Amino acid sequence: MMRRRQNTPLSSLDENTTKSPDFSKSKDSRFLSIHLFSSEKRIFVFCLSFRMLNALLVQTYFNPDEHWQGPEVAHRIAFGYGHLTWEWAEGIRSYLHPMVFVVLYRILALFRLDNPWLMMKAPRLLQSLFSAVGDLYLYKLSQVLFGDHVAKWALFSQLSNWFMFYCFPRTLSNCLETVLTLVSLYFWPCMRSSGNYSFLSRKWSLAFAALACAIRPTSAITWLYVGLLELLSSKDTLIFLSLEVVPIGILVLGLTYLLDCFMYGSWILVPLNFLKFNFLSSGGDYYDNGSLLASLLGFWGLTAYLVTRSSAVLEDPGSPQDKGKGSSKSHTKRTAKLGVAILFLLGTNIPMALYMSLVHQRGPEEVMNHLAKEALDAKVKSILFLTPCHATPYYSMLHYNLPMQFLDCSPSEEKGVPDESDRFMMDPVAFVSEYAKYWSQPSHIVLFDSEEQKLRNFLMSLDYREEIRFFNAHFKVDRDLQASIVVYVQR
Repeated sequence: MMRRRQNTPLSSLDENTTKSPDFSKSKDSRFLSIHLFSSEKRIFVFCLSFRMLNALLVQTYFNPDEHWQGPEVAHRIAFGYGHLTWEWAEGIRSYLHPMVFVVLYRILALFRLDNPWLMMKAPRLLQSLFSAVGDLYLYKLSQVLFGDHVAKWALFSQLSNWFMFYCFPRTLSNCLETVLTLVSLYFWPCMRSSGNYSFLSRKWSLAFAALACAIRPTSAITWLYVGLLELLSSKDTLIFLSLEVVPIGILVLGLTYLLDCFMYGSWILVPLNFLKFNFLSSGGDYYDNGSLLASLLGFWGLTAYLVTRSSAVLEDPGSPQDKGKGSSKSHTKRTAKLGVAILFLLGTNIPMALYMSLVHQRGPEEVMNHLAKEALDAKVKSILFLTPCHATPYYSMLHYNLPMQFLDCSPSEEKGVPDESDRFMMDPVAFVSEYAKYWSQPSHIVLFDSEEQKLRNFLMSLDYREEIRFFNAHFKVDRDLQASIVVYVQR
C-alpha cells in the first residue's frame, strides 16, 4: 500500500535515515552530501542549472506534439500566424498548456529578443524551469516515502537517466503533467504519516492534480486511483469530497473551461470532446504515439526504482549486531560494488543521452533553423514540405510570416482512405506529378533523402536544384531510413 503505517513515528524514521551512510565514506562524497543536500534551495539551483544545460543540448526532433501542440499554437496567438492542426478543429485540445508559451513569446517580443536562436531555445529553457521543479519534488517525495538516503539515489537516477535527459526539457504537455503530478503526490496525504500533513497541503495537492487533468485529461486515470485510496483511508470523507474535491475541481476546471470557450469563440467542453473522440469513436485508433511514450516512461520508472533500491542495499551496513562484526574489508567491498554500479549507470546512460539529444533525428530542427535565417535575409518566398506530415517544426521556429504548405494527414471519416501524406509515401513521383498541377510553385522544397532519390529528376525538370543537405539519422525509426533532409531551391 502507498499509505505509511500509522504507528510509525517520524522521529524513528529520521533516526534510521541519519544512521545510514551518505553515498560512500570518501571525502568527495561527504562534500557532495553536505553541500548539495544541505538545503532544498541548493538542490533546486543544481537541478535548474542541470536542466538548463540539458535544454540547450537537446537539438533533435522527437515527437510532433512538442512543437505542433504547444509552441505552434502559442505562436499563432502571440504573433497572429501559425498553424492549428486538426485536433483544434475537433476541439479536443485545451489552450491551457499553449498559454504558458504565449506569455514567453510576448515577453520576447516586448524586449525584441524574438530572433531565430531564442525562438528555438526559449520554450525548452522555460520547460527546464518546470523540469527542475519536478526533479526537486521527486527528491522530496522520495524523502517522505523512504528517507534521505534513498531520496539522494532517486535524484541521481532521475538526472542520470538518458530518456529523462532526452525528453524532460521538451515542450510536451506530458512533461508538464509529470511535474504537476510529482508536486501533487508530494502533498498527498496517503504519501505520508497521519501526523505529518495538514488539510492545507491536501488542498494544494488537489489543485495541482486538477491542473494536471486540465492539461491532459488522461491524467484523471492516475488521480481516480490515488483519490480512491484516500477515500478508503480518510476519516473525513464527506468533508474531503464536499469542501475540497468538488470546490477545487470546479474552480480549476471551470477557469479552464472559460479560457477554452474564449479562445475557441464558442461554448465548448474540451474533456468531453476528448472523451468522445478517443473512447467513444474510432478517432483514438488513428494515432498511437502515446503508447511508446508511456512504455518508455514506465521503463524509466522501473529502472529508477530498481537502481535506487539496489543502491540502498549496497550501502546498507546491516543491523547494529552486524556492524559490530563488520570490518573495513567488507566496507571496501561494498564501496567497490557501489562504484561499479555508478560507473555502469553513467557509462550506459551518458552516451545514449548525448547521442539521442545531439545526433539522432537532428535534421528537422537544423533545416528549420537554416530556413529561419534565410527568411530573415529575404531569401525565402514560400516553402513546401514533401515529408510525412508534421515531420518538422513550423512557424514557431521559422518565425517569419510567409506561405508554407505540408501534406495533410487529418483523420478521414471513411476508414481505409489514405491521406495526402500516406499517398505521397506510397508513390512519391506519381503524387508530386499530380500535386504540381495545382500548386503555387514554392521557392523552397524540403524532403527526406529516401524520397529525394526518387524525385530528384522530376524536381530538376521543374528547374530546382539542391541547396543544402542536413544529416538526420543513422537508422530508421518508423519508416524507411531518413538519413538526411534536403532543401531544394528554385534556380
